Amino acid sequence: MSPTFQSLEIRNYRIYASGAIVSNVGTWMGRVAQDWLVLTVLTDHSATALGIVTGLQFLPFLVLAPFAGMLVDRMPKRQLLFATQTALLVTALLLAVLTATGVVELWHVYALALIQGVATAVDNPARQTFVSEMVDRDHLPNAVALNSASFNLGRLIGPGVAGLVIAAFGIAPALFINAATFLFVLLALLRLRTSELTPSPRARGKGQIRDGLRYVKGRPDLILVMFLVFVLGTFGMNFQLTMALMATKVFDKGAGEYGLLGSIMAIGSLAAALLSARRARPRMRVLLVALAGFTVSTALLATAPSYLLFAVYLVPTGLAALTALTTANAMVQISVDPVMRGRVMALYMAIFMGGTPVGAPVIGWIGDMWGPRWTIGIGTVAVGLSLAAVAVWVARRQNVAVTFQTRRSPRLRIQVAPQPAAEAAPVPAAGATAEALR
Repeated sequence: MSPTFQSLEIRNYRIYASGAIVSNVGTWMGRVAQDWLVLTVLTDHSATALGIVTGLQFLPFLVLAPFAGMLVDRMPKRQLLFATQTALLVTALLLAVLTATGVVELWHVYALALIQGVATAVDNPARQTFVSEMVDRDHLPNAVALNSASFNLGRLIGPGVAGLVIAAFGIAPALFINAATFLFVLLALLRLRTSELTPSPRARGKGQIRDGLRYVKGRPDLILVMFLVFVLGTFGMNFQLTMALMATKVFDKGAGEYGLLGSIMAIGSLAAALLSARRARPRMRVLLVALAGFTVSTALLATAPSYLLFAVYLVPTGLAALTALTTANAMVQISVDPVMRGRVMALYMAIFMGGTPVGAPVIGWIGDMWGPRWTIGIGTVAVGLSLAAVAVWVARRQNVAVTFQTRRSPRLRIQVAPQPAAEAAPVPAAGATAEALR
């Protein structure tokens, strides 16, 4: 089998991935339908209302991260996933029923978004860490990348299908389809052979949340990655909001064209995930180059003069964003102690998605005050400044030289200079900072 898909040789992962990809298509259909419901039915294209919905969906990531991580490290992940996926199915079905019967109100969407956020706050770290129970360490980077590929294949198919369904049949049918796709994940979880799973060590005793925070505090390599992911997630990855505003308010397009934008962006995202699946090991230089590419491509995106060019620029934007996220995710998962993985990944997801409750309403307000183009431009500025800050910090604190060569082919070089033995700092046990920076 091709190195890109080597994890699919493992039966349990293959079954799980097949259910996940159907659910991912439904999830993106549901997101598009929900956004269209808020923008065109419940409000008069209010960016602020859409920002609040997005914020409520991600607020629990920030609030519940320590508890969610502890829960994932203490409980069987398969059972936990069955519970969270069932909760997501019920909330998706309820929104579909409310919409179909014509009684849906904006506060219903707010309340359901918050409930879904609570379930997802536990579901995400459980799904992230469950991969390591289905595949061995050698297959883990590939499986992480294939999960991203599955998510973005859903992003490629889902918005376009949602746009067609909404245009032809209305919003409610798209929401019903989303609810039905959760059944595929539940069925996949039931079909897994538990004898072939390798459960992670269970965390026991008191003070587990403090232990997780202390562990991350002692790992500057993890802190560096999480800082970059926080800036990207808070200011740069609000495309659920920004594409809706650009499609409706700048280019005066309908549901079909809006849904198509998500599918076009997913072309780049899917390509990034598949390229990441071929890399044997995630590296910091790949993350930094990807973030630099994101800064450039979103600058072009924010200033695109036409719908066609906007759509074209979404491809490199998706490529850069997913390369950064897949690389960061794999770097964190591979380098942490297995008994800490749930707590660390919960904190990682909280940092990545938990900034959205602050970022999304602010970006929505920016869209209302300064125009939709600035909802993308603020991400360009924030990610660019964070890259500059990290380059300075790394060079000063870690004795690292970062250079960008333009002759022949562009290449980022990160060189760790040797330190005198008397001044050398102790290296963290689970993954050295210098090694993570190569």
